[in-house]
Amino acid sequence: MEKLRETLRVKKERAILVGAILHTKGDSDDLVELTALAESAGAIVVDRFQQKIHTINPTTYIGKGKAEQLAGRVKRFKADVVIFDNDLLPRQIRELEEIVGVKILDRSELILDIFATRAKTKQAQLQVALAQLEYTYPRLARMWEHLDSVAGAGGGSTAGMVGGIGTRGTGEQQLEIDRRLVNKRITELKLQLANIDKRRIREIDNRKNMFKIGIVGYTNAGKSTVLNALTDAGVLVEDRLFATLDTRTRKWTLAGGAEALLSDTVGFVKNLPHQLVASFKATLEEAINADLLLHIVDVSNSEVLKQIESVNNVLAEIGCGEKPILMVFNKVDIVKKIGELDMLQTLFPDAVCISALTGLGIEKLTETVLEKYKGGELLLRVTSSQSNGKVQSFLRANGRILKEQYHDGSVLIDTKLGRNQLTALKRLHPDSLEILSTQDD
Repeated sequence: MEKLRETLRVKKERAILVGAILHTKGDSDDLVELTALAESAGAIVVDRFQQKIHTINPTTYIGKGKAEQLAGRVKRFKADVVIFDNDLLPRQIRELEEIVGVKILDRSELILDIFATRAKTKQAQLQVALAQLEYTYPRLARMWEHLDSVAGAGGGSTAGMVGGIGTRGTGEQQLEIDRRLVNKRITELKLQLANIDKRRIREIDNRKNMFKIGIVGYTNAGKSTVLNALTDAGVLVEDRLFATLDTRTRKWTLAGGAEALLSDTVGFVKNLPHQLVASFKATLEEAINADLLLHIVDVSNSEVLKQIESVNNVLAEIGCGEKPILMVFNKVDIVKKIGELDMLQTLFPDAVCISALTGLGIEKLTETVLEKYKGGELLLRVTSSQSNGKVQSFLRANGRILKEQYHDGSVLIDTKLGRNQLTALKRLHPDSLEILSTQDD
């Protein structure tokens, strides 16, 4: 059966999708998302097979009887691959392949396959390669189990049969060699990514005086369309899952000269493989270091609440759970049931409704972000050397100058500035800084 595992790709293969759900987990989602994932990978979905189970079978996950039913469907629909909407153990995949007779992929392998085809930049390719190796490493034993049937140095005698003295070496030695090679490659990839990460950290440090906004959300929620609508970035927009793997950062002019850096990030899905979350932490640095996150939500999707929960789970996993988040309800122009939108607005009263495609609500979104950017206005009196042009430039770009007085090489400026920009102003080392009043006064 080892030949079934020669490739994990599913492009143009006829696929049967399987969803096994525990009775305690409630209703299934009819494999809607798995269908979209499989089609994104290039598979042709020919059948769907769902099964409610009381417990997970340690051998075949769904039970041997259901596995045999699945084998019948494979023959009937002439399937090349079976894709589970679950993560399977190596022994479960092996047993299922023995029964079903075709390649078995689980959810994580499918997502890794999609990421591999989407990775265009050097960084994304390294991240995907690392995730694939880290996923494969604990499964190496299964991949070499076909060697268990190979006799060792003792030949075919009783002593030389597999499992006897002197006969376990072939498989075990090859397995250990592969493990060392994989470990070495993982170390190399991590070093290469660390070097890229250092450059990214330097880039982020150079932006510390800028207000940074990260766009996050479920895959295909319209994040790239939002980026285009807000910045005229002109990035390619595709109606497919994981269209964007690489972070794109653009300058966004808010109002009155205020500017922010807006970064698009990789989309999330439910149960995103941990290997991918770990590998893509460098790409997600833009979200981790953002001053504000825009959580883009596709309100036209029937699974919208589950998608919101999945995004929040990933944000918590990468350390962004406590970061300021502005919920943005996208695609309001194609919501079929207005009552559902009303319900969402009741649950998330601070959310901003937009259609990135038509431009509806974009002005309101910009105004709301500007308020977040300012964090409330302060009336300041700033004294600085006339030679410190950075202070004056910063105040003109980010605040509203009310009065300027020049005296003996110094300039005294009364200005209104957002509370969130105060730290950046202090980094420019004005001679003195006095808060005259706040917005709450």
